[in-house]
Amino acid sequence: MSHIPFGYRIENGKAVIDKEAAEQIKTLFQSYLSGESLATAAKKAGIKAFHSGIGRMLRNTRYLGDEFYPPIIDKDTFNTAEAERIMRAERLGRTKKPKQVKEVVYPTTFRMKEGTEELDDPFGQAEYAYSLIEMEVNKNGGQ
Repeated sequence: MSHIPFGYRIENGKAVIDKEAAEQIKTLFQSYLSGESLATAAKKAGIKAFHSGIGRMLRNTRYLGDEFYPPIIDKDTFNTAEAERIMRAERLGRTKKPKQVKEVVYPTTFRMKEGTEELDDPFGQAEYAYSLIEMEVNKNGGQ
């Protein structure tokens, strides 16, 4: 089993609501929905956590309840907080947009001019030989 979320504790093998921590979770959601930042809402709720941890708390669907965890937050509050989080992220430009994939076109035909120079330096000769190569890019796949 994974880590027990904040707001719950295990008694006799079952998850039960920790009343004090559950109130802190409810205060966190309400403060966030009233316009507070993540850090300010957490401070107001008395929760000591990092910014990312608070964000994960607001997205944790276990607070809605499931077969193991009893509900702490109602579905409307959870959905409203998620919509608010998305709206704030978009307003601040913090949404992940898929990167535009650039089409890479590789040369499909190579030609080489006739070489006329003979150099003593092998590196110079190689550089000269490479300078004679002409590339042709054909976007139709070499046809």
